[in-house]
Amino acid sequence: MAAGAQAQVDWGEESGVLIGTPKVYSFHMVLSYSRDPFCCYTARTDLAAFFGCHIRAFEYFGGVPDSVVYDRTKTVVHRHVAPGKAVPLHPEAVAFAGHYGFDIDVLAAYRPTGKGRVERQVDIARAHVLAGRAFFSLEEMDAAFLDWAPIRRGQVHRTHQEVIGVRAAADRAALRPLPAAPYLVAEQHLRRVGKDCLISFEASMYSVPARQVRPFQRVHVRAGDGKVAIYALPGDGGGLLAVHARAQRRGSFVVDQAHWDGLPDGRTRAVTAAAGDAPPASRPAAAGTGTLGMLLAAHPAAAAPVARRPLSDYEQGVFPGMTGRG
Repeated sequence: MAAGAQAQVDWGEESGVLIGTPKVYSFHMVLSYSRDPFCCYTARTDLAAFFGCHIRAFEYFGGVPDSVVYDRTKTVVHRHVAPGKAVPLHPEAVAFAGHYGFDIDVLAAYRPTGKGRVERQVDIARAHVLAGRAFFSLEEMDAAFLDWAPIRRGQVHRTHQEVIGVRAAADRAALRPLPAAPYLVAEQHLRRVGKDCLISFEASMYSVPARQVRPFQRVHVRAGDGKVAIYALPGDGGGLLAVHARAQRRGSFVVDQAHWDGLPDGRTRAVTAAAGDAPPASRPAAAGTGTLGMLLAAHPAAAAPVARRPLSDYEQGVFPGMTGRG
């Protein structure tokens, strides 16, 4: 394996290390020639997070390897096929690799040891960075890896029998240069706006301005690493409607309160009676005033004749012979 020729990528699943979160993920990239490792931690494994971690790894190493080895993950492979057939790649993965100038090397089916270099590193990082510790944030976890990395790079690797950091110097020097600008990775989706000017994405709700949309309107959602941008479709004038931080938990409500301006709130509705709807003068006035009184007076029951009798008639019916109370 020549210096700068290859890197390997893998995910790790980490449970019980981030306080308040049951599970997070570790992204690992290892330069194959030197075993120089990179690791960062994330709450998601979606397309934007996956390639966002690549960008961080390339910046950490200071360049890009000739090829990157993957297993058949859905963020790289567009569709699974039978062994021996050409693997269709995800369009976003192809575009990302083209921007950075590396080749995608997907492992053949049933090759569990094809990424041995990085799979071993997942276990090593878990044992030396996370074991026996708890963290309050992903950033704190990332800092813990960066604190440990010089220790790992100062060790002699058991396979190539050289100090990892010394061999890594040749590995990094042979990498391709980084492009002038990073690639903007984003998932794209269509969603419908609800009557409450919210859209649903990844089981969370995001707001859009009520005055710029209508119920059930379709909108274009672009989800990047940490951000969700919502656009109107060209048929509705196009343009950016809202940008939100991406929800870290399913079931979250990510709302800008200003977006609700223009929604009916119960206080902006009024009831008026036209001149022809006024109750006849012969009808008795309904109890109460204002809107409720007008509605009661307008009801047909308000015109029903009501007999009025003195109270003494009722007393006579109950107590015959009595003309009053003594």
